Formats: sequence, structure tokens, C-alpha cells
Amino acid sequence: MLLCMSHRTGKPRSTPLHSVSVAGAVVREDGRVLAIRRADNGTWEPPGGVLELSESVEDGVRREVFEETGIKVGVERLTGVYKNVPRGVVALVFRCHPESGAEQLSEESTAVAWLTPAEVSDRMAEVYAVRVLDALREGGAAPAVRAHDGIRLLVRRRVMPVRRVPGA
Repeated sequence: MLLCMSHRTGKPRSTPLHSVSVAGAVVREDGRVLAIRRADNGTWEPPGGVLELSESVEDGVRREVFEETGIKVGVERLTGVYKNVPRGVVALVFRCHPESGAEQLSEESTAVAWLTPAEVSDRMAEVYAVRVLDALREGGAAPAVRAHDGIRLLVRRRVMPVRRVPGA
């Protein structure tokens, strides 16, 4: 049994550690994005899953996309970090491009499709659509960092910047 200690108190933690998942926002030259309809709950999402302890994040993205869709991808860049607050899952989303393979179903997917950005917004729940839409932003943009409750994004309160008063 793994016992996790709090760095503040030195006592055992009362909550488990976070798990890390990876997902690929696979974008074709025509701007369509690869999506799956999950077998367990019927929702449309970008392909992805839990990162294994022994693999790099890039290898995890490549493995998950291939396992769920039959498409081999090249990983381009990190486009967002998303935290499911109630479940303690941190998802790393990477923009990818297709390299080879053909769409196929898996035990985890009942449909594989290339969606337009409008179809992403229509078919996916907000917490998944935003991941794909963030990945479609221009390449120079910093990765998005967002939190959600499993269904909807959690809106952070805006913190007003502190203005320095000259001579103070």
C-alpha cells in the first residue's frame, strides 16, 4: 500500500493523489478534428486516456489515439491543462496531426469521426469541446489552463491587478 504524506504537516493525506490523463486533438489539413463516441457512456470526446507510469506524455498520446481510433499521430504541442476538480484528474491535451492508419473502432469507441469545429461544439460536452477548440488556436498561444466539475468549466474570479503608486 502506498501511503502519501502531506508536505505541510508530515501526516498521511486524507485524499488520494491526482491521476494524469492525456488526449490528442488530432487536426487534419482541412481543419477537421478526430473524435470518438465512447462505448461506456456515449459521449463524444477527443481520443485519450490515463498516462501509464512508464511512458512519456507524448508516447501516451500516441498510444491512446492509436488504440481508440487506429490513427498514428505526430505530437505537435501542448495546448491545454484541464483539471476535473471533483475526480482529481489532470488532463494534458496535445495538438497532433495524422500520420498514417485508417479509422477503426475499439473496445472504447463506438464511432470515430472527423468533425468540423461547429460539430465539435454541437456534439461534445463543454469540458471536452473547449479542449479541442483551445487546440485550434494559433500556434504561438500559451497553453490554456482550466478547471471543471466534470460537466462545466469553473469560472475563476477575476483578480484585479495591484497598481503600484509611485513613491509609495
